[in-house]
Amino acid sequence: MNIEVIEKGLSSTIQDLGRYHHQIEGFPVSGAIDQYSFRLANLLVDNPITAAQIEFLILGPSLRFSGHTFIAITGSNSHPQLNGQPISINQTIEVNEGDCLSFSTIDNGRFGYISFAGGGIKINEVMDSRSTTIKAQIGGMYGRALEIGDKIPADESFFMPSLNWRKAEITKDFPETIHFLTGPQWDIFDPKAIRSFVEQTFTSPLQGDRMGYRLQEQIEPAPKISILSQGTVFGNVQVTSNGQAIVLLADRQTTGGYPVIATIIAADIPYFVQMPAGRKFHFEKTNYHDAVLRIADTRQNLKKIVDQWRFKKYHFPIGPSRKSSPAIQKLIEISSRRKE
Repeated sequence: MNIEVIEKGLSSTIQDLGRYHHQIEGFPVSGAIDQYSFRLANLLVDNPITAAQIEFLILGPSLRFSGHTFIAITGSNSHPQLNGQPISINQTIEVNEGDCLSFSTIDNGRFGYISFAGGGIKINEVMDSRSTTIKAQIGGMYGRALEIGDKIPADESFFMPSLNWRKAEITKDFPETIHFLTGPQWDIFDPKAIRSFVEQTFTSPLQGDRMGYRLQEQIEPAPKISILSQGTVFGNVQVTSNGQAIVLLADRQTTGGYPVIATIIAADIPYFVQMPAGRKFHFEKTNYHDAVLRIADTRQNLKKIVDQWRFKKYHFPIGPSRKSSPAIQKLIEISSRRKE
């Protein structure tokens, strides 16, 4: 089956969880910016968590399907439509041959994701990943964003367990606080710069890309001392010599020489990257123990969502495979009557 690109959308690329273990060779990790939404999208269509998807910024692509499958759309509300009719995000949707998927502009966020059942997008891996890194021109569709006429390979899928229940109630509130761990150069910053970082109110930038977000507000720069280049981490907050803070994201360079004052914790990255332009927030220091607990809670939340689907498959409405078992169906009917 092929998925044909009718309209390319804005910065639509194929991504998985990233190209790890190749930074030492100079290649960015890349991968999904909002990994919570990415993971949820794969769970919704019963894919391996690493299966490749489409990520888009602000406006999604228009796609035509040449076969039957199931899809899920997550991230910020992208107002998806199937054959001109609105469909829900964070829910598994059945798609037939000839169907067309389209989007309107995201109005309260930035990134969206489209997952495809049957194991995701079937392109070749480049250095252990299908992620697109445009700067290096590797991965995805010829190392670039999607273009009109592209035909994305995927397997057809005809059955989805617990289809009627595969949805997630996601509250898209953006917190006013983004938590961070102190960076490797935290101690070289003047106390005034530290107070400026933790006390002032920041504004989510109007412009940003997969490499990083440049914050508008100024921070007093670190003293001019020689710093060796060091490996970069998703969420590093670098401070340039003129006091501009840059938050490094998925397509960041592999090494950098600017002092790093802080690193946003993994659990707060999805909130930060999805924050609409102009939204106010402030940074708050946390510790390693709490950061680990927060990301563990995030993963546990996803597990609870999947467990709910599995539990609800024994309730009406039941899917085709359950209907084919009269004994199970009879037990469900008896149980339902008793509850009434």
